[in-house]
Amino acid sequence: MRVVVVGGGIAGLATAGLLARDGHDVDILERHDAPGGRAGSWESAGFRFDTGPSWYLMPEVFDHWFRLMGSSAAAELDLHALDPAYRVFFEGHTDPLDIDRERARNVAAFEAVEPGAGARLERYLDSAHDTYDMALRHFLYTTFASWHGLASREVLARLPRLGPLLGRSLESFVAGSFDDVRLRQVLGYPAVFLGSSPDRAPSIYHLMSALDLDGGVRYPHGGFHALVAAVVRRAEQAGARVRTGARVTEITTAPGPGPTGVPAPHRPRAHATGVRWTDAAGAAHEVRADVVVAAADLNHVETELLLPWLQTYPQRWWDRRDPGPGGVLAMLGVRGRVPELAHHSLFFTADWHTNFGDIRAGRVPDPASLYVCAPSRTDRTVAPAGDENLFVLVPVPADPALGRGGLDGAGDAGVERVADAAIDRVADRAGVPDLRERIAVRRTVGPGDFAADLSSWSGGMLGPAHTLRQSAMFRAGNLSRHVGGLVYAGGSTIPGIGLPMCLISAELVLKRVRGDTSAGPVPAPRPDDRRTAEVP
Repeated sequence: MRVVVVGGGIAGLATAGLLARDGHDVDILERHDAPGGRAGSWESAGFRFDTGPSWYLMPEVFDHWFRLMGSSAAAELDLHALDPAYRVFFEGHTDPLDIDRERARNVAAFEAVEPGAGARLERYLDSAHDTYDMALRHFLYTTFASWHGLASREVLARLPRLGPLLGRSLESFVAGSFDDVRLRQVLGYPAVFLGSSPDRAPSIYHLMSALDLDGGVRYPHGGFHALVAAVVRRAEQAGARVRTGARVTEITTAPGPGPTGVPAPHRPRAHATGVRWTDAAGAAHEVRADVVVAAADLNHVETELLLPWLQTYPQRWWDRRDPGPGGVLAMLGVRGRVPELAHHSLFFTADWHTNFGDIRAGRVPDPASLYVCAPSRTDRTVAPAGDENLFVLVPVPADPALGRGGLDGAGDAGVERVADAAIDRVADRAGVPDLRERIAVRRTVGPGDFAADLSSWSGGMLGPAHTLRQSAMFRAGNLSRHVGGLVYAGGSTIPGIGLPMCLISAELVLKRVRGDTSAGPVPAPRPDDRRTAEVP
């Protein structure tokens, strides 16, 4: 079939690759001058920054996608296991806590903080692994087009345990095993990766701790720009065509169900016929297609690219949903080394209930918890010799009115204040008093940028929050209910936000196109399949 993919972020690229490898004729239209979407890249004065994702978790998901494409993560990426996996600084405590890539060392570290916590962490991680494995088999790789996977013997047998995990918050679940606030924060913070908070994320998401406390965190040499380049390479080798500078303005439709063999709801009001788009010079174009894959922000797709009567998720639907947090980013090129920071460092406030509550109430937290990525601690190609590349992220309300960033402090005042406070907090807590004076390159990004540059709903940084009513089958589905041949991919839809979830969302589109209603991953080619050997 003829397929057009709207959006060249990781989800759009991965979807295009899978569909092209499956024999379809695929074009990707990306509005910016380079693919990647949130996983972008920016360079200045010898510093190269990843502008979005920076944690390589769920490595088996990446490897599975590459294997579906006839390759492997090992063949495509130069992966490094980080040691420590990350470092945590706590307000009110002098010494940070290093989270190791080895489970045994983390057990020992927890025991040193709180007697008895080591054994409890062992049990916690066993539960996390068990839940994660079940999620991979039954919940993450399903479109929910069929309930057979959810009605499997394994899932039914575990319902007495699954119910409490869904009905209890992650914060409460962690507090049931650990007393020390530092350990609770380490185990609760993964909720932020899900666009949520520990008191609102279901405790089933304790599975996230199986990823970092027992298995570690990896980093692709060259940054996440290298990952995007590898996905583009495999997609293009499969036959997909990537067109940049192409801004889609409309998904075109015609009345009726459309041709057979195209994914369609039970009673479609119309079927997709392609898209209209404009190039960088403003010239209008149209692409005809049998299938349209919308891999851009779903709120933008539904409310801006479709007629009101064809919208599955109109604005009133979004008005009742949680967009997750916004973010202020600061990309800093720092002269000299900053050994006090690990590759990943987290800075937690003591009263993070107030921190999360402020974000939900539309207030910028002060003080704010924050995250710092220093990839130059691992990769010397991202900064001039002897210097450091620092990426600072401060969760704030998802509100474009907070403003946009800029170069060298020229962004909107509110965004620059958040960045200044974060820099000062890092300098104070990590013991780098001259950090501000050593900054040679500075660029900030605010919620207004996410809204303007990525069409992100409410200026959100990640995507809709993973609360109970926005997870699994309660999240936006990946098939239009009113337009045949219109399928969705990306963090706005199932299974959720983050790079691994976006790769899975690509596979869910492949399942829709094939009519595959199974619950597990699509089987990868066998090692003796000739296509598996197509590794350059």
